[in-house]
Amino acid sequence: MRECLRLIACLAALALAGCASLEPRPELPVAAALPAGSGTTLDGVIAEAEARHPGESGFRLVREGPEAFAIRAVSARLAGRSLDVQTYIWHADATGAFLANELLAAADRGVRVRLLVDDMDARAKNYGFAALHAHPNVEVRMFNPFESRSGTLTFVFEALGSAKRINRRMHNKTWIADNRIAIAGGRNLGDEYFGASEDVNFVDLDLAMVGPVVRDASASFDRYWNSPLAYPMDVLAPDAVSPTALDALRERIAPRVAEARASRFAAELGENDAVSRLVSGDWPMQWSAKYAFVADDPAKAAGQGDGLAGSQVLAVLAPALKSSRSTVTIISPYFVPGEAGTESLVDIARSGREVRILTNSLAANDVAAVYGGYSKWREPLLEGGVQLWELKPTPGSTTKSSLFGSSGASLHTKALAVDGRVTFVGSYNLDPRSTSLNSEQGIFVESPVITAQLEELFRIDSSGASAWAVTLHEGKLQWQDDAGTLDSTPDASAGRKFQAWIARVLPISSQL
Repeated sequence: MRECLRLIACLAALALAGCASLEPRPELPVAAALPAGSGTTLDGVIAEAEARHPGESGFRLVREGPEAFAIRAVSARLAGRSLDVQTYIWHADATGAFLANELLAAADRGVRVRLLVDDMDARAKNYGFAALHAHPNVEVRMFNPFESRSGTLTFVFEALGSAKRINRRMHNKTWIADNRIAIAGGRNLGDEYFGASEDVNFVDLDLAMVGPVVRDASASFDRYWNSPLAYPMDVLAPDAVSPTALDALRERIAPRVAEARASRFAAELGENDAVSRLVSGDWPMQWSAKYAFVADDPAKAAGQGDGLAGSQVLAVLAPALKSSRSTVTIISPYFVPGEAGTESLVDIARSGREVRILTNSLAANDVAAVYGGYSKWREPLLEGGVQLWELKPTPGSTTKSSLFGSSGASLHTKALAVDGRVTFVGSYNLDPRSTSLNSEQGIFVESPVITAQLEELFRIDSSGASAWAVTLHEGKLQWQDDAGTLDSTPDASAGRKFQAWIARVLPISSQL
């Protein structure tokens, strides 16, 4: 649904904006995460580890999609008290249905389930989310929702009439079980985010976490859950919330669940060594007392704290970059630094510090408009000493792209490393949309081991087998890999290059 968002954003930039028509949400009681306790399986396996590391939290980089899927599924199965899930996208595919079924199974045994979803993509699945809300132990809220709940024309008219509001989205992603374990980062919920798609799969990254940082994640979740922009499904679509709808949903997702159970992902639940060690209480983690879970104020999506002032993530990230002593490593699939960002990165590089950036190539990028916006700043960055790599399309994948978006891309990781000791993983892209429009979040952790792991991932993904190094030779751009040197954008058709050029010249940079 990112293509719809880009389209709406660009239309808004061309003055097709109006006033929001959504009625204010009724006043609701303030709700809070259930505190960690001692009576659930997760309490038992995690509390002991926490006790061995007082004042610290445990972190694990999760790169592989099957492991990311397994951690979510297993933590839902082990949960005995609560599941809080916040996401930008939840697809109705095999892995999405499997995880929905795990939430239903948890709710059936008495676990309180809270599900907070951004409505840009969720509106098309209104029936499913309304049905989930009918379960007595499940509450579903839509963030910054559309007033209309179905129909393409009503979607378009509301989007145009309320573009200033609709253009702002909740991009956060967090999965929390029993207030004991959390996993957060760049992944949405769906096949392509877990390596299960037969078409295009994302290169993505999460941080799995235990310890006090999980309570910080829960506090952030509560802040969004209680926001006036979070509307319960029984307020948005009361007629669709019924036991009959819930029964129909169970029947509807059953074939998808069966499909997932027959896949390698079901086997991953029992065979993954890290997940097995989680269940046994011996999970491989890196512990640190220096960390921060940072999230934008949900009021940012209502236009409060606009622009740079509204980005609490950038407020922590920018000083970390400026205070670096030797190296800055950035991975950002949608990278549009703008004038201020470019100047900041060049200043770091010209001071003698190494600045390395990996982003999507035009061939891999699912949003040609973003590549067009990035291309404006490529030469100034290179001239200033910044090193650039563009990831190639995942081998065997096909990237279906239009001007405003497509069904998939190669790179989806949002992360950075500073001086071999500080790592950031989150939902934040280095682009104007993440900075000024969307709400975002991320985790900063000081751990030389975690940072070394991220640096190794960067080394692999920026190698000549996986990416093109972009350089300037006699003032002209070149793309180099193991096969040689090219002097034009690699593996991109004339049509795709034209799309990127159009986005480069249109006055839409602030929307990218």
